[in-house]
Amino acid sequence: MASVLHDTWETYTKNLGLILLFSIPFIIAFLIPLLAPLPTFLTAGGIFLRSASIFVNLNILSVAVIIISLFVSLLFLSFAFVAISLIVKATRTHTRTGKSVLKDIEKYIAKVFVVWLIFQFLLIVINIVGYLLNIEALLTAVGGFIIFSLIFYAPSAIVVDNKRIPRAIIDSARLVVREPQYFLMWLGMITVILSVIDFLAIGITGTLASRYIVLIISSLFVLPYFVIFMAEAYMKRFPILKRA
Repeated sequence: MASVLHDTWETYTKNLGLILLFSIPFIIAFLIPLLAPLPTFLTAGGIFLRSASIFVNLNILSVAVIIISLFVSLLFLSFAFVAISLIVKATRTHTRTGKSVLKDIEKYIAKVFVVWLIFQFLLIVINIVGYLLNIEALLTAVGGFIIFSLIFYAPSAIVVDNKRIPRAIIDSARLVVREPQYFLMWLGMITVILSVIDFLAIGITGTLASRYIVLIISSLFVLPYFVIFMAEAYMKRFPILKRA
């Protein structure tokens, strides 16, 4: 596992300029929910809709704005994931980064977009069921965690191996079940790092300003590192890279 951390840091530092450029869509993706005509809240470097309001304040205009905001946000998110994952692919396969980023990028973005769309759709279904059963928070948290863990490697599988969406999801689930240590390390590290950044930001700037500061820092610096971690961990399934 130490080699994954080393390789992730090496890729991150060597390509920091390009990574920062490709991380800008993360900020845009997380800010777009502000356009939704429903209450939002900031936490853990992200902006979220208050789902309870959805069930009592919905109308046709609200639904249209939410759907459009969701699609555009996921599109920017997919672009950033693909672009940063392509940097890892270029580094590990010793191809030119510029060529790798431009080649087939639209195809990769479309596939990753569908994966995130499936995840979001399932999350909405779980949220509705939880609301009807009066266990919305618990069911959404547990269901979201399980689904995310199963698709954890899917974007990397699409970019690195050009796999079709069903195969990428199936292989991702198998890899997480067979070798859960990388997923658990990813989850533990990102939770601790975002918590520390949030704590320091609140102490320095106060609660209100800290929310946006954490959003910017997590989008530009933290999330890109963990996207690289995903791709590096995925590529460790190759025996020759496990020994690297």
